[in-house]
Amino acid sequence: MRLNTEGLQNRTAWEAAGYRLPSFDREKAAEAARRTPQWIHFGAGNIFRAFQANLLQTLLEKGSCRTGLIAAEGFDYEIIEKINRPCDDYSILVTLKADGTVEKSVVASVVESRCLDSKNSTDFSRLKEIFAAPSLQLASFTITEKGYSLTDGSGQLLSSIRRDFAAGPAAPESYLGKVCALLYARYEAGRLPIALVSMDNCSHNGTKVQEAVFAFARHWCSAGCCDAGFEAYVHDAECVSYPWSMIDKITPRPDPKVQAMLEADGVENPGAVVTAKHTWTAPFVNAEECQYLVVEDDFPNGRPPLEEAGVIFTSRQTVDQAERMKVCTCLNPLHTALAVFGCLLGDTLISEEMKNPLLKALVERIGYQEGLPVVVNPGILDPRAFLDEVVNVRIPNPFLPDTPQRIATDTSQKLPIRFGETLKAYQASPALSLDSLVGIPLVFAGWLRYLLGVDDTGKAFTPSPDPLLETMQTQLSALRESGIFHSASEDPAVFSARIRQTLSPILCRAELFGVDLFEAGLAERVTGYFAEMLEGPGAVARTLQKYLS
Repeated sequence: MRLNTEGLQNRTAWEAAGYRLPSFDREKAAEAARRTPQWIHFGAGNIFRAFQANLLQTLLEKGSCRTGLIAAEGFDYEIIEKINRPCDDYSILVTLKADGTVEKSVVASVVESRCLDSKNSTDFSRLKEIFAAPSLQLASFTITEKGYSLTDGSGQLLSSIRRDFAAGPAAPESYLGKVCALLYARYEAGRLPIALVSMDNCSHNGTKVQEAVFAFARHWCSAGCCDAGFEAYVHDAECVSYPWSMIDKITPRPDPKVQAMLEADGVENPGAVVTAKHTWTAPFVNAEECQYLVVEDDFPNGRPPLEEAGVIFTSRQTVDQAERMKVCTCLNPLHTALAVFGCLLGDTLISEEMKNPLLKALVERIGYQEGLPVVVNPGILDPRAFLDEVVNVRIPNPFLPDTPQRIATDTSQKLPIRFGETLKAYQASPALSLDSLVGIPLVFAGWLRYLLGVDDTGKAFTPSPDPLLETMQTQLSALRESGIFHSASEDPAVFSARIRQTLSPILCRAELFGVDLFEAGLAERVTGYFAEMLEGPGAVARTLQKYLS
């Protein structure tokens, strides 16, 4: 059973092994995409193959859409070269349900894959051809929040962005520079309309795309690198739209247990690949059953009828409310809390953490007690029911192999949204008091403790990748270099003063926490929790016990 066009000719073997195979005419869908492309997606990772690709497969099988999906990868070309192309763009979706059952499907909606690489003349020319097609309706993105960044952690322009601003659209290096070069090709083809739809798990994601596109157009036009009308084109809502969206589906790294299951079924070479850029990918993707996608309905050139596959199209305000409900209260803050403390307490599965009564109490306090009071009900999803599902079904799902180490990636970029928005809401409400907060300050203290790279037993570990990791660890170096635990020989007052001196320049940074913690009256509490977590091995668990029991 080989996952490619030839291998899937043996439908009997695949179906006998329990795989649901596509029923639409893939060759016709591929031909339609070649001639009249409708949808291209940037970011060919796990979430895309588990979610967006499967949405379109649903439409293709219903006959509601007849054009296949095009995938492009602009960060890690090995995904295309080592996974997509050897498998003829097929993939296997393994859905891991909370009741222990498994569904296995072959996803065939992706009919073409390209490297978004300006040095790859074949692929880049083809991508320009796709963008010049009047039929193209949308370009969607799952490139992670940092994929839209133009600056580094210190606010300076990234070197690739600086170069691309000056050099123009001919051969850009940065992800958004390459996308904007394709958009310029669409402008040159006759100011053709398109929707640029971020489906990344970040706040106001459409605005992040918009701001980056506006910046490139402004610099290119100012430098005379492109036609002067390009800037007006990207600002014209009837030509280019930047819808907001809220996405929710947990897609962990490829799980060895799932790989073993596929091998036992007879699937050839389903093994995961770790690329040179440390991307974990495989011919299969394992994911939870639950999924939500809420999208602002703003498509100047039309769109596929994705509502038939469960996508909710609505207003920008409703998307914002749904996104804030999820990202700021009902899911993402809970995941970040579990990620930070899971790394400190030696856990390797998110689901296992929920068996720890202290961590369960922590996420319940953050969600129900501290978060729900500031949530605005979006109307399309009930916040308490959503939170109930997260706490009682989704996070504890023992069959979903998600790790705190994966979720801890880029935590510095997540804190101001996942917790800062709640703090701002408390500040603005006469009925709520920041003094009542315990769970959120514990997470802030836990993150600072995590950055020291020593777990609760005193064993060193490597924190997950983060654009501010080196900067933050340098700021904490006075604690890291002197031994992180409070020594009995050091006067407690001296120890306390040393912690305050180290943390004070950090806790005032609103870009890290969403607010200045001194102005919010929480700096002393975070400092105190942090100090208690340094009272020797086991201090993290003791601190959680003290404040959550």
